[in-house]
Amino acid sequence: MKRKIAAILLCGILATAALTGCGDTAADGLATTEQQTEESTQEQTQEQSGGEGNAESGDSGAADEMQDSSEEEMQEFEITMNDVSPMDMVKEMKIGWNLGNTLDSTSSSIGVNVEMAWGNPRTTQEMIDMVIDQGFNVIRIPVSWGGQMGGAPAYNILPAWMDRVQEVVDYAYSRGVYVIVNIHHEDWHFPSEENKDAAAEQLTALWTAIATRFRDYDEHLIFEGMNEPRKIGTNVEWNGGDKEGRDIVNYYDQVFVDAVRATGGNNTIRNLMVPGYAASSSDTALKGIVLPEDDHLIVSVHAYTPYDFALNLAGRSTWDNDTRDIDHLMEILDELFLSKGVPVIIGEFGAMNKDNEQERVQWAEYYVGKAREYGIPCVWWDNNAFNGNGENFGLFNRRELTFPYPDLLKALIDSAGA
Repeated sequence: MKRKIAAILLCGILATAALTGCGDTAADGLATTEQQTEESTQEQTQEQSGGEGNAESGDSGAADEMQDSSEEEMQEFEITMNDVSPMDMVKEMKIGWNLGNTLDSTSSSIGVNVEMAWGNPRTTQEMIDMVIDQGFNVIRIPVSWGGQMGGAPAYNILPAWMDRVQEVVDYAYSRGVYVIVNIHHEDWHFPSEENKDAAAEQLTALWTAIATRFRDYDEHLIFEGMNEPRKIGTNVEWNGGDKEGRDIVNYYDQVFVDAVRATGGNNTIRNLMVPGYAASSSDTALKGIVLPEDDHLIVSVHAYTPYDFALNLAGRSTWDNDTRDIDHLMEILDELFLSKGVPVIIGEFGAMNKDNEQERVQWAEYYVGKAREYGIPCVWWDNNAFNGNGENFGLFNRRELTFPYPDLLKALIDSAGA
């Protein structure tokens, strides 16, 4: 499918849109000074432990960057949307990286400054370039939308927030890599019968807006319907869920697909990612997945495994060649999905820093290498946290623009064949 559009070159359109996109609060927020941002972030609660290690203010160069980009240049270009099967597309993916604890941050403030609420700096083109230049060809951009939306029935998204999301998407999309955009820390889609209809209405409105904004992007942009939809705060939150929760997550997946397809254009054949309950890698959750009726779907799974080594703060720091959980995960994903022609992306994985780089190197070589054997790309969860008592999954230091664990980085890239 070919569609010719009049487009403004990347820097010009995004800077201008960010300045003029919405009301005073959000528009002023994008052009904040370093002092204002620091005051804002100090007042906000860090709601994920992974962000604790970097509680500094955001970058001060936003206004200067936008001034430098103020001249707009128009040109005609052609976007070709190829009807690529999800299996064929996933084969092109090597390894990915998450822009974690950033656009997915949440706080009581409204506006684009929420990007820095959990202590991370404002994302720049240079940051994304440095990640891609290492060999990552998938960039996942988690985004939290609930705090940037109005109420029922319109659920309008704050224009400045949509503009900023698009700006960050384009940092990666303009480099020709695959980009995944999702909805992340949302508690309004609690999967219960009582909440189902209201959540479906909001989910439809949200994905209609996102899909419409990005409708003309080609197959390199992938939408992921939800992050880890689950019954937050209950005793079934992380154990694979109950039947009600699993069934309603399946229903939400269909609602998401229908909303995207209804926007037309390139979205009629765009490949979409759908999770099971909590995007869990447990057998119970995976076996409970009933895919929507659609030909362009990818299953989204999160797997920090083995848990005791990779995610448990009180767990062990040694790898011990513990391959059982990884082997089982790949086998069940093959049985349930790959063998039936449905691809899988492990949208979040990682092993937190416990001052054990060489142990993590051995783990990464096995994990990513085994996933590669099955044709499953893995996307590292990077929250830019390196030290302290939180979940330290930092791989790329976005403040210093360095990779503090070069051996781990090399293991990830080489094992993925990137």
